[in-house]
Parts: sequence; structure tokens; C-alpha cells
Amino acid sequence: MAVSDIKPNKTFVNAQRVAELAGVSRSAVSRTFTAGASVSETTRKKVIQAAETLGYHVNHLARGLIHERSDIVCLISADLNTPFQARMLETMTRRLQEINKVAMVVNTSGESDSVAGALHKSLNYRADATVVFSGAPSASLIHTCINNGQNVILINRDDHLSGSANIVVDSAGPAREAFHMLRRAGCQRIAVVSSQVGTPSIVNRAKNFQIAAAEAGVDITILQYGPTAYTSGSEAARLLLSRSDAPDGAFCVTDLLAFGFMDVARHEFGLSIPEDFCVVGFDDIEQAGWASYDLTTFRQPIDQIADHIVQHLDETPTLLEDGEPVRFQPLPVWRKSVRPK
Repeated sequence: MAVSDIKPNKTFVNAQRVAELAGVSRSAVSRTFTAGASVSETTRKKVIQAAETLGYHVNHLARGLIHERSDIVCLISADLNTPFQARMLETMTRRLQEINKVAMVVNTSGESDSVAGALHKSLNYRADATVVFSGAPSASLIHTCINNGQNVILINRDDHLSGSANIVVDSAGPAREAFHMLRRAGCQRIAVVSSQVGTPSIVNRAKNFQIAAAEAGVDITILQYGPTAYTSGSEAARLLLSRSDAPDGAFCVTDLLAFGFMDVARHEFGLSIPEDFCVVGFDDIEQAGWASYDLTTFRQPIDQIADHIVQHLDETPTLLEDGEPVRFQPLPVWRKSVRPK
């Protein structure tokens, strides 16, 4: 018989068929696949053998609808195509799999209605928890998750909503250190390169750098341009470096912005980095260590954040303790885009 002649078996392999093949009751099959349930070793072996013969897999989603747990964790994020968000999601999904959780990813870069629809679908599937990595969705949608019994974890949001747990990556310390890095390198005219996205993490990095400069009595230029992307950094460099009072140092609030800025500074304005111009970034994505950039930046503690979230999802029913945010500190990574101290 040719392979093309083989008809696929569309019959759904369910627990009842396993029970019939094993010669046991339907409830015996259920107990076999329920951790801690009472079942004899003889029955267990019969059920396992029948399940393997039929290719049966437990429907954990249906079981979750009965037992109020689905082991689904909803991950809400924007800019999924950026290296930083991709690494964050890769790390989180891998950690969740290690504790037998299933990740459901909602992309908030879409239209608001589609985001709301996706989030409500996570409620239909009774996701046990929702982790929000971005400024969207709205507080009202998050309250809906909380009111439906979800364990909600917010990362880098200003609105620490009642009933949610909060994780904050500090930007005050790194922004202050970035300012002093550039000053120690001899930079006299300093710019902050940001985007117009307006997420709390992006806004706070620029704001805290500005505070550090003001405390030192130094005037700086702040430029917000476009999305948080390579092209925005490129255009920011063209706008700033073409001025008569062009800066000689820049703090870029993400590495992607820094890469665009550095390439234009070198190739269109003929500047040498760090001899003519110093650049500090933020995130420490993989490309920051490439020889073409060798970017001095601040490393976000992605692994520690993921471990913290997974530990609590695995061991406790809720992250809520005293309502105070759990804070993580980025670490400076010295490379060669800033002149030596």
C-alpha cells in the first residue's frame, strides 16, 4: 500500500478507549494519571500499557476546567521582534516548561481590541497566572484577570494595582552611573536618546539621567524619536550630530537605539568611538558584545527575574506579600564605547 493511500485516524483517543483496552474502569484511568491518587500497581501498569498502545495523552486543559488549575501562564509583551523581548520570552518559556507550565503569549503590539480579545481568551482557558512585560494592556483589563482569580505579576509598570505582584528593574542607579561614566570620559555636551513609546521603563531611564545631570549642574539634551528601534537611533544621530552644538557623548535608553546611533556617527559623520564620541546603552543584548559595537551598557537581570517568577508560581499560590515591589539591579558592563576612566 502506498503511503498516500493510508487514511489518517481521526478518532479521538480518549480515556474511555484506554479503559476499554486495559479492561478497567474510566475512573481507574483518571486515578492513574492523577498525582497522589490511589490505584493498584497492577491497574496502573495495565493503564500505562494501554495508553502507550493507543498514543493517549492526558487532556490537562479539560482537567484544569474541573480542578480550577490549567498550568497555563499568560505572558503579555510588546515588541516581540526586538532582541531584548525575544530573550526575555525565551528565558521565561524555558523556565516555565521546567516546572511543567504552558506559556500563552499575547502580543500587545496589535490593535487594542485584539489585545483585549486575546487576554479574555486566556481567562476562557483559565490561565493560572498572567505576567505583564509591557505598559499595555490597560489597568482595567488587568483588574479583570485579578478578579477572575489569576495570579498577576507586573514588570516595570507604574500602576501597582491592588491584587497584583510587582517587579521593578531599577533605573535610578544605572542612569546616574551612566551620567558619571560620560563625565569621567570628558564628555562636555551630553545627550539622552530615547523613543516616543513612553513605557515606564523607557521614561524612567531618561528621567533619572536628567535628574543626575541636574544635580551636577550640567545641561543635557533629550531627544525622543519614533519607536524603540535601530532606525530611531540612526535618525536621532542625524538630528543631533548635524547641529552646531552637537553632543560628544550620549546615553541611549536601549542598546538598539545605541546601535543605530553608533553606525550613523561612524559612517555618516566620520566619528571614531570612543575617541571622538562616547556611547552608553541599556539592556546588554547579545549584539552589544559584538566587535562592531563593543557597547558599554547595563545588563538587565533576566535570568534572576525569571527564576523569581517561576519559584513563586511553583511553590506558592500567590506572589503577594506586603504589596511592595521586588526590585532588581542592572549591572554595568564596561566595554569600549566609552573612553577609560
